[in-house]
Amino acid sequence: MSSAPTPATTQAEPRNAAIIVAAGAGLRAGQPMPKQFAMWRGKPVVRHSVERLMAAGVAPIVVVIPDGAQDVASAALDGLPVRLVAGGASRQDSVRAGLEALANDAPAIVHIHDAARPILPLMVVERLETALEHQPGAIPVLPVVDSLCNASDNLMGAPARREALRRVQTPQSFRFADILAAHRAWDGPTNAGDDAQVAQAYGLGIALVDGDEALHKLTYAGDFAPTLPPVRMGTGYDVHRLEDGEELWLCGVKIEHHQGLSGHSDADVAIHALVDAILGACARGDIGQHFPPSDPQWKGAASDRFLAHAVKLAGEVGYAIGHVDVTIICEAPKIGPHREAMRARLAAIMGVDVGLVSVKATTTEKLGFTGRGEGIAAQAAATLLLA
Repeated sequence: MSSAPTPATTQAEPRNAAIIVAAGAGLRAGQPMPKQFAMWRGKPVVRHSVERLMAAGVAPIVVVIPDGAQDVASAALDGLPVRLVAGGASRQDSVRAGLEALANDAPAIVHIHDAARPILPLMVVERLETALEHQPGAIPVLPVVDSLCNASDNLMGAPARREALRRVQTPQSFRFADILAAHRAWDGPTNAGDDAQVAQAYGLGIALVDGDEALHKLTYAGDFAPTLPPVRMGTGYDVHRLEDGEELWLCGVKIEHHQGLSGHSDADVAIHALVDAILGACARGDIGQHFPPSDPQWKGAASDRFLAHAVKLAGEVGYAIGHVDVTIICEAPKIGPHREAMRARLAAIMGVDVGLVSVKATTTEKLGFTGRGEGIAAQAAATLLLA
C-alpha cells in the first residue's frame, strides 16, 4: 500500500518573478530626471514598486532601465536584491530584455509591472496569481464610470458603450514560458502597447481581475505635488520664572497677582506653548527661531503677535486651526475665574470660534518648581485641518 509523500519529497513552490519596466523617459512628469527615479513620498518611484513586490513574496525581480542609467538606478535601489537590465527603444523591447534575462533560470510565472505605478496593493497580486491557475495570463482592470463618445475634429460622434470597456493596469501576469514565447513570436507593430496585447496575439487567454484605484500611474507634474495630510498635530511646552515687579499675562489676559512672569517678551507662557504647538504641527520650527530673545525688537512684546504669526504660517502651508488645548501648570493664581476670558482672547487672536479653544489648569501638588511657586509652566496641543 502506498503512502502520501512526506513534506521533504513534495515539489518545491514555483518561483514567481517580476519585471519592473523603468526604461522610459518620463518627460511629461516635469521632473529633472526620468520619473521612475524621481522622489515621491520620500523615496524614488521605482523603489516603491520593488518594495511592494518584495512584500508580496515575489523574487527574483528584474528592473529594466534606460541605457546609461546604471548609476542613478543603483542609487535609487541601493540595498534591494534586484537585477538591472538595459532596456530597448520601445516598451516591448524592454520587456523582451527582461524576459530573456530570466530565461536561463525560468520562473513559473512573471509579473510585468510599470515602475510608475508605485502603489501596488498586495491583494491585486494575489488575485492575479489565483487567476493564473486557470489561464496563461491575467491583468487587473477597472470599470469605466464616465460616459464615453467617439470624437472627430473636436466634434462629438457616436456614443461608446462603457459597459463593454475596462481600464487596464499593471502588473500584467503570465505563465513565464507562454509570455516569453509570445514576445519571441511577435511580428506586429514596434510598440505593442502592453504585454496583454502581445499575449492575446499569440492566442493566450487573458483573465480579468479586479484592479485598484490606488494603482494609478504617475504621469504628469501634478502627480508629484506634495500630498498634504488632512490633519496635522503639534505640541508645545514652555516655562517662565515668577518674579516681583513683573506683569502676569496668561493666554493674552492680564491677571492681577503679586508676581509676574519674567522673559524677553511679555513672557505669556501659555501663548508661547501654543505657538510652539502650531509651529510644530505645520513643521515650521519653534518660537525661538521666529522670535529670538537676542533680538531687541521683541523686548516686552505682546505675545499675541507671536500667536497671530504662527496661525499665518499655518495658513501659508494650507492649514487652518482645527482645535487647540492649553494646560497651565501652577499653584497660583487660580485659573478658573479667568478661563472663559482666556478662551475668548485666544480665539480672537487666532480668528476662530471659541468652541475650538480649550484652556484648563492643574497643579503639581506642591512638587517641583511650580509647586514651590517659583514659576509657571504650560503645555499645549494644536490640531490643524487642511484648508
